[in-house]
Amino acid sequence: MRPNILVSVALLVAVVAFGYFLSPDLGSFGITIMSGLFQGMLLFLVASGLSIIFGLMDVLNFAQGAYFMVGAYVSYSVHHSPDVMAAIPDPNIRFFLSVISAVAVGAILGGLLERFLLRPLYARPVFQIVLTFGVAIVMTEAVKFIWSTNPYSWTVLFSLRDQSFQLFGQSFGVYRLVVIGIGFALIILIGLLLQRTRIGIIIRAGVEDREMVEALGINVRMVFTLVFTIGCAVASFGGAIAAPFLGASAGLANLFLLSAIAVVVLGGMGSYAGTAMGSLLLGLALSVMQVFAGKPQIGLPVLASMTPMMLMILVLLVRPGGLFGKGR
Repeated sequence: MRPNILVSVALLVAVVAFGYFLSPDLGSFGITIMSGLFQGMLLFLVASGLSIIFGLMDVLNFAQGAYFMVGAYVSYSVHHSPDVMAAIPDPNIRFFLSVISAVAVGAILGGLLERFLLRPLYARPVFQIVLTFGVAIVMTEAVKFIWSTNPYSWTVLFSLRDQSFQLFGQSFGVYRLVVIGIGFALIILIGLLLQRTRIGIIIRAGVEDREMVEALGINVRMVFTLVFTIGCAVASFGGAIAAPFLGASAGLANLFLLSAIAVVVLGGMGSYAGTAMGSLLLGLALSVMQVFAGKPQIGLPVLASMTPMMLMILVLLVRPGGLFGKGR
């Protein structure tokens, strides 16, 4: 077994074991693990797009968290719109429509950003960082202008959001399980897209030798636009499916961006497999640390917010390139 896999598995086992030590009751332990998996999959939906864009295009997109935020607002607005509610009374169908709308908006905004702003700056990485950081600020201010600065809570429920199941004497929300399943499904589907499909081969070949791929008559610029669009659409999708729990607020942009960057560094810059493992590991670590920090004898909630940085530092001390890094 490779050292990166051994280190990753060891960390996962250590985190889960510590979680069981804190909550030996199976019901409480199950809640901790379920919460960790849920947080991990939400982190993956932001970090995966960040990792794909950086790994294939060498662009560190600091606007990735803003796309998550926009996805949450669009999903909320469509699902709670009086006009849409009158046209589509069924809340389940309306939620499905709201998610599709959020993905479409994220994809359009991502494609426009790459085509008109990023494309001239591929040879200037510092300018890319400044640009995407500025775009994130602009998107946040635009959201505040359109929806105001007040946060929105999800009030119109739907069947998946309401349903629950019993396990070990505890009640678990079905929707959390669905989000976890969606996250794992996307890990597999995006991995297959990049490794087993013609477009994935073209993307990877275009990164290695752009001139050769263009000589074959393939429009590499359009391929890169597609990659960037997919990355932004995945982040918006994450915001849309997180909105029933987190609501919609301007703070979502920075909240998930910082953790997503920690995940990408933790897993190894540009490594898709590392991003998947890092998301899972950090999600579980966050949940376990929240339980630990909430103990009466500890009473330090700030420890939970410090978890991404502490875990990243711990891993980088052992593996400076991250779990699956290749010394880039």
